[in-house]
Formats: sequence, structure tokens, C-alpha cells
Amino acid sequence: MSFTPPASFATRPTLRGTFGMSASTHWTATATAQSVLERGGNAFDAAVAAAFVLHVVEPHLNGPGGDLVALIRPAGAPEPLVLMGQGPAPAGASIPAFREEGLDLVPGAGGLAASVPGAVDAWLLLLRDHGTWELTDVLAYAIGYARDGHPLVAGAALTIDRVAALFRGHWTTSADLWMPTGSPPTPNTVVRNPAYAAVLDSLIAVGSHTKDRRERIDAARREWMTSVLPRAAAFLRTPHRHSDGRDHAGVLTTADLAGWSASVEPAVSTSFRGWRVFKAGVWTQGPALLQVLRFLDPLDDGALDPSTPEGAHALLEAQKLAYADRDAWFGDTDAAVDVDALLADDYIDGRRALIDDTASAELRPGAPEGRAPALPPLRTDAGVMSAGTGEPTVDRRGQTRGDTCHIDIVDRWGNVVSATPSGGWLQSSPAVPDLGFCLGTRLQATWLLPGHPAALTPGRRPRTTLTPTLLTRGEEVIAIGSPGGDQQDQWQLPVLLRMIVGGYEPQQAIDAPTLHTAALLDSFWPRTWSPAGAVVEDRLGDALVDELERRGHRVRRAGDWALGRVSAVGRDASGLLWAAANPRGMQGYAAGR
Repeated sequence: MSFTPPASFATRPTLRGTFGMSASTHWTATATAQSVLERGGNAFDAAVAAAFVLHVVEPHLNGPGGDLVALIRPAGAPEPLVLMGQGPAPAGASIPAFREEGLDLVPGAGGLAASVPGAVDAWLLLLRDHGTWELTDVLAYAIGYARDGHPLVAGAALTIDRVAALFRGHWTTSADLWMPTGSPPTPNTVVRNPAYAAVLDSLIAVGSHTKDRRERIDAARREWMTSVLPRAAAFLRTPHRHSDGRDHAGVLTTADLAGWSASVEPAVSTSFRGWRVFKAGVWTQGPALLQVLRFLDPLDDGALDPSTPEGAHALLEAQKLAYADRDAWFGDTDAAVDVDALLADDYIDGRRALIDDTASAELRPGAPEGRAPALPPLRTDAGVMSAGTGEPTVDRRGQTRGDTCHIDIVDRWGNVVSATPSGGWLQSSPAVPDLGFCLGTRLQATWLLPGHPAALTPGRRPRTTLTPTLLTRGEEVIAIGSPGGDQQDQWQLPVLLRMIVGGYEPQQAIDAPTLHTAALLDSFWPRTWSPAGAVVEDRLGDALVDELERRGHRVRRAGDWALGRVSAVGRDASGLLWAAANPRGMQGYAAGR
């Protein structure tokens, strides 16, 4: 039994060529990456240039005060590396300190939730070690859009409108930046951010006296960490409104910033149907995808078709088990699980045996290494199931469930990057007036529960949802990823199954209808879960939905084209390059030549 694309399946063709290609989430970023590639830059130059543009043109999805996880593979390297741009919790961000503030969760908006911002330093590290371009050339695109202006994307305008009352009443510096007329801007309003353009100019100027390219980039990194970010930290130490409806002061300090820098580390991996699949470690949610693939690998091909009731049920139940392990075991503390134990054959076999024909309504983490799992109190909210529109869910208090951006690039030399930058959304915390951006809220992914692997711990990274993917098979390579918070890997999974098992073209796989489980602990404030919850695109059909409901799934229909933000690029066995991007929301782009 196997599955293949339906004969009637209509799709845009996958872009193919022999030059550099990119897939991204905004046309300006894709155009920037392609410009760099066509002017001789490599994939890493292009990714960095595009990323700084995304800080400017998609401020509701990411910003310079945010974070970054990427998988990078220089041409000829046997395995990819993880570019680690996730900063840790400040020294003052402890469970007792937050409890003294009257909190039982880390707020979803406000300076208390700010970890050390890691994205900018990580991008500059990538440029220094693997790029070829000068910093001034790479940053020129973002400086131009910030200083000269760009049409505001509709999602950003909608987000500003949703938090307009918060901006007017409490975050007045954000109102000054994003509502200079006193009203939220409409889509396509030309907006400018001269303060941020000046910040980027300062990063270039500080190293202009040295003749060495690496030293110029390192000078910019020092300037960012020791001069720019301390101004943001100092600004947020004035009490301001948080998502719990009260005012708190931020705790990030200059000392926290001075003691950290971005780095690279080995990826973790598993095999699936002849491919090697690489992810970042358990300080991300990435290994959950590796677990799911291990659960599904022995099943017949036909049982992996997301368009059938059998396949959809298998995917949902396998993901519930993997995300229960994520919620109990993943994090950056000594209590976190070892990846080898998580992927051990006997452990995988025992967990797979829990999957039957009925939808589970329990959160069922396992006991790797024989240790008993730890879970926070479960906050059941059956009414909260995101339909995954691709934009942050924000209310008037600044509560956000979060979203992000994604970039995949492969160049003619074989360099590959899959990167997911996020955080520092314009609705995260008050804008710093002389910098033109705010800090992120990644600490909301930690728990105020001592001993939990993802407990709030000074000096340790919050467990992030950012989870790009890279796959290799001989000379073939695929870079793939998605925005979407907790859904990032869930939306990648059906695409990978359709490509690897079903024989779909990449664009066909991305266009095909998809689904995800809501039966996990939300990584974003207010941290609820929906037992047996599933969200599906209507194109999967009434018969499939009816069968899922018969099996006990609580299904929410999200519309025909509502779920998934996947983009991907790759290189096939002949050396031909390809790119594919998501049509949902009309904001994903693939380009190449």
C-alpha cells in the first residue's frame, strides 16, 4: 500500500535552476537574498542580509531584540551545525523573584519576559565565519528600508491595531514609533524607522578603522552587545504594563549582556527512509520531530498519508506522544532528557505501542532513563485552538501566542542554511525610542516550577519553539522550516512525508491540505492545552473529519487554506537546485535562477 499525489492535484511548479535559490516569508527578504546571490554572495551572505531586512519589514513577527535558531551546512561539510542565537535568562530572572512579583506564569508581554537577545549577534557570527561580504554591503538593504521607508504589510497593521489601546495607555514610546498620527496605520502605509537605521550605521562605523573584515564584524558585535543592548535593558527597568495587567520592571542588565555571545554546536539527528534528518537539541522542540519520524518509520507507506483517516490519525497520535515528552523533558537545565535516551530503540518501541485506533485525551509523557516525568499544572481551555493564521494572536493587553519568520537558502556552491528568526515583536515590550525596536519575551516559554527541565533558571536558555530542519541523502540536501510557534514541526511533518514517502514534488507537498494537534502545552502565555484537540484544513474533506471525530478527536475546521507556513529549498542528486514556498496568506516566496 502506498500513497501518491492525486491525478487531479493542481499546483504551481517547483522552481528549479542552477543558481542560488531562496524561500522566505516576505518579498523584500526574498528579493534581498536573490540580489546578494546574483551579485556573487553566498547563501550565508544572503541569509544575513535578508534577516536584517525582516527585522524592518516584518516587525510584528521578529525584531533585532529577538532570537534565532539555524542549521547551516557549508559546502563540502559532512554534517550541518546549529547556529545558536538563543540568549539565556538574566541573573535576576529567578523563580523566587518572579513569585515575589505575584506571578504564577512568566508574562507573555513586557520586559520581565526578556532573555538576552541573541539574533543579531548570531547573524553577525554567521557572516564573520562563513560569509564573504562586507558588513556595510550586507546591512545596506535593511538600512535603506528603515531610513527610506517600506509599505507596511497587512499583518503588521492588524497587529498594531489590536494593541493600539495598550500603546496609547501604557507603551507610549511604541505609539510614537508605530502610530505617529495617533491612529494605527493602514496596510501599505509607508513607514520609516530612522532610529534603527542609525543603529545599523553605528555598527558599520565602529569597525571602519580596521583593515581586517573579521575584526570589523567583531567590532560590530561588541558594539551591539556592550553599547546598543544595554540602552534597551536600562529603558525596560522602568516599570511598565505586562500581560498580567500590572506594571513590573525588567531585570535584564549590562552584566547579563556582557557575559554572552552566540555560538555553534553539533546538531542531533536520526534516520528516516534513507534520509538523515538534523535538528537542534532539546533546548528547542526540534527532537520531537525526530521522535515522530521514529514512531512512524515502521508503518506501511499508505498508513503515512495525511490525506487519509488512517494517516491523519497516526500523525496526530504520534505527535501527541512526542510533544508530551517535549513538555515533560525538554529544556536547558540538568533535568532535561538526553537525546540518545529519547531516541533509543526500546524507548521508541514502547512509546509507539501506545498508539491505537482511538484518540487519546491524556497528556502521556514517557520515562526515559527510568525517570518519572514532571509536568506543570494543566490549564485546560477547550476554547483555545489556534487556526494558525500565520500572524500572532494578540489582544489589547499585549498577550501574544507568537509567530515568526523563516528563511531557506541553497547556493550554486552547495552552501545551505535553514533559519528561523523570531522574538522581539513590536507587541513584545515597549519600544526603546532611540533604538527603534523592543526586546523579546522568550522567557514565557519557561515554567515557574523548580526542578522542571524548562524551569526559569538564571543563565540558562528558555526552551524555544524555533525549529528549522535540514536533511541529507548522499549529495542531496533539503532545508525546510516554518513559522507557527508550537506548530512549526507539525506543519513540516506532512510536507516531509508527502515528499519522502508519497513522491510529491516539494511545491505539491506544501500546497496539499494539512493538520496539527492542539493537544500539547502551549509554549506561549497563558500556557493552556486542549485534550484530544485537532485542527484541520477543510480540503481534507468531510469523510476524513467525520472519521477523526468518530475516533475521539475534537476537530476544529480552520478553512481551506489556513494552516502551514512551510518553505523549502534543496539540491537533488544531479546538482539541480529547487525552491518551493507556501501560498497561504499570500506572503511566502520562492525565487531562483
